[in-house]
Amino acid sequence: MMRNKNTKQEWRFAVAHREALIGCGLAVINFLWWFGFAYGLGSKPPEEYSYILGFPAWIFFSLIFGTILMFVLVYLVVKFLLTDMPLDDEEENSKEDEAMIQ
Repeated sequence: MMRNKNTKQEWRFAVAHREALIGCGLAVINFLWWFGFAYGLGSKPPEEYSYILGFPAWIFFSLIFGTILMFVLVYLVVKFLLTDMPLDDEEENSKEDEAMIQ
């Protein structure tokens, strides 16, 4: 009986660990995107900047477009990669269900 509970917790921890790694991956992607555009395009003298919607290109791509991109990536990750799992113990649920039936 105790072994079944540990197995279930191990399954939850494995899922939580995988999802934490996905979250860390998203954070790394966000940082690399921001750093690449901010320092890649922003390292020129201000006189050589190109502008998009009134913003310097490095600000537009690193901050504005990068934020929109991350919103879309997080939405896709939540929709397709993350798992909805119960956080309560199944034994407690079955006891509560039995008590409600009686």
